[in-house]
Amino acid sequence: MFEVEYLDIPPLKDAGGTVRLPGSKSISNRVLLLAALSRGTTIVHDVLASDDTAVMLTALEQLGCSVQKNDDTVTIGGLGGKLGTKKASLFMGNAGTAMRPLTAALALLGGNFELSGVARMHERPIGDLVDALRQLGCGIDYLGTPDFPPLRLYPGNLKLDAPICVRGDISSQFLTALLMALPLVAHEDMCIEVVGELISRPYIEITLNLLARFGIQVRREGWQRFTIPAGSQYQSPGHIHVEGDASSASYFIALGAIAGCRRGQNGIEIIGVGSESIQGDIRFVEAARMMGAQIDSAPNSLHISRGSWPLKAIDLDCNHIPDAAMTLAIMALYAEGTTVLRNIASWRVKETDRIAAMACELRKLGATVDEGTDCIKITPPATQLEWKTAPIHTYDDHRVAMCFSLAAFNPARLPIRILDPKCVAKTFPDYFEVLFAVTEAAPASIPVICIDGPTASGKGTLAAQVAHQLGYHYLDSGALYRLTAFAAARAGVGLDDAAGVARVARDLPISFKGDRIFLGLEDVSDAIRTEASGMAASRVSAHTEVRTALLALQHSFRSLPGLVADGRDMGSVIFPDASLKIYLTASALHRAQRRHKQLISKGISATLQNIQHDLEARDTRDISRRSAPLKPADDALLLDNSDLSIEKSVIQVVDWWQGTRPF
Repeated sequence: MFEVEYLDIPPLKDAGGTVRLPGSKSISNRVLLLAALSRGTTIVHDVLASDDTAVMLTALEQLGCSVQKNDDTVTIGGLGGKLGTKKASLFMGNAGTAMRPLTAALALLGGNFELSGVARMHERPIGDLVDALRQLGCGIDYLGTPDFPPLRLYPGNLKLDAPICVRGDISSQFLTALLMALPLVAHEDMCIEVVGELISRPYIEITLNLLARFGIQVRREGWQRFTIPAGSQYQSPGHIHVEGDASSASYFIALGAIAGCRRGQNGIEIIGVGSESIQGDIRFVEAARMMGAQIDSAPNSLHISRGSWPLKAIDLDCNHIPDAAMTLAIMALYAEGTTVLRNIASWRVKETDRIAAMACELRKLGATVDEGTDCIKITPPATQLEWKTAPIHTYDDHRVAMCFSLAAFNPARLPIRILDPKCVAKTFPDYFEVLFAVTEAAPASIPVICIDGPTASGKGTLAAQVAHQLGYHYLDSGALYRLTAFAAARAGVGLDDAAGVARVARDLPISFKGDRIFLGLEDVSDAIRTEASGMAASRVSAHTEVRTALLALQHSFRSLPGLVADGRDMGSVIFPDASLKIYLTASALHRAQRRHKQLISKGISATLQNIQHDLEARDTRDISRRSAPLKPADDALLLDNSDLSIEKSVIQVVDWWQGTRPF
């Protein structure tokens, strides 16, 4: 997962491949709570691993529920409609799918509980649900602003002999919460009457479908009256699978509609959701087709490719796809004409005010946007020249971040900066990794930062930290030469045999996993970091044949979203078009002192004088070799870190990098 402060996405052009969706957040949290309320043990497969589900699982454990996690499978020991504890303080983060249903269930089960969340959760209305629960005699107090969390729950005197009225025009989660909680006290028929128009009806259909899986058959009269039969009791279904998230599918449906086809691919295939989905957001497929997407649907998969181009503007009532409709706002950037999305008042009370947020960020890109109380109208930039780029503020809203990543396909070939990309952890922690795996950019548009310099200058540490801060890949080119020398020696090839070492280099089964380096399945990280290994690397790197053999391998590390490469010829030879080139140096004495400390810390005996002598000898060899000698690239910036800490060196490099960006 990207945990950087911002993520720069280069201009993207093509897409193709297979996407396996994470489990649905809406289904995951409903199923986890239903399993906890049921009799028996429930094994839940394909659970979404996200911030919201983590909040729910933590709360269930606090309430006395047994929880066992194994990858994406969770085993829940049900409480049988009773609580293991009668007092707890529960933190709900910004998870509406946890806050609302737990409020209703705990209010009816009795006990003393406090439910709170992040600041935005305390701005999300819950008053209509509290009013409905108070009709039943539940004890609930507001601990802050009336009608909003945090809440205190305490035992009340339940009155279950009259229909419960709840508003349906703010959030469908209020009705879902009551439908899930009332079976706990359904000694006689329990009726819920919806006041006003019920929005987001597909989410109620999900709730009813899942209730049936756990033994509760709700009777429905239109969308205004729901009855839980007397004697209803939750019963575990044993095993239950969570289908892929249809809202998350919308980004890759849009991707297939707006991107050209990657060479050797035939569009985007989505696995985990399809025509048999119980989620309302699967109807995003209909809207995408209206805009011109070519979509083939199977029971558990979708195949998408570009159809009409440019896309067609639409005027659509989006009540049936409230979350996925946000993706239509981005598709509107690639449509001819003005797209109007209506009946989206629920956007106002989500993780942020999504109508205001989408309008603000779309305007930054050059779109003309009109926002109403429950609608938004989007007209794309009229020409390529009117497209703009900007840092996209995500408002700690996962869907804003994922939507605007698709703006990187803009016809002006401008990069996009996503601020706080880690917010996608709410529903799709690996979103950006998945996106980059199925998209393609022109190699020249993928940014590269080169950090070259002599041995022990600290370039590896600096490059790794800069890469981490920017969310880029990292290439330790020196490790490739160390690996080549190591593999050649193991194969019995002399280090002066240029052709033989080159043959070894061409077939290196190398992989990097975090800070570990593997040759095939063997972790050789420590074996190639000895002084002897460094000297051997210097010998083989002098062979033109070896450098040529490793060229394609080094170029292969240039992948989305960007690369930081360190070595001795990264900027001068390997990546001459790099966006930023730095030549890092320090005096031989400073470098020797650093290396001496490293060796002593590892228990390796060495003298400072000998280390300095070896460094100077290696410098001479690297500078004087015929093939790609060590020297600054013509346009490199010089950074002498003799008296700089690594933190200050990182700050300097990132500052220089910011100076190259268009934001």
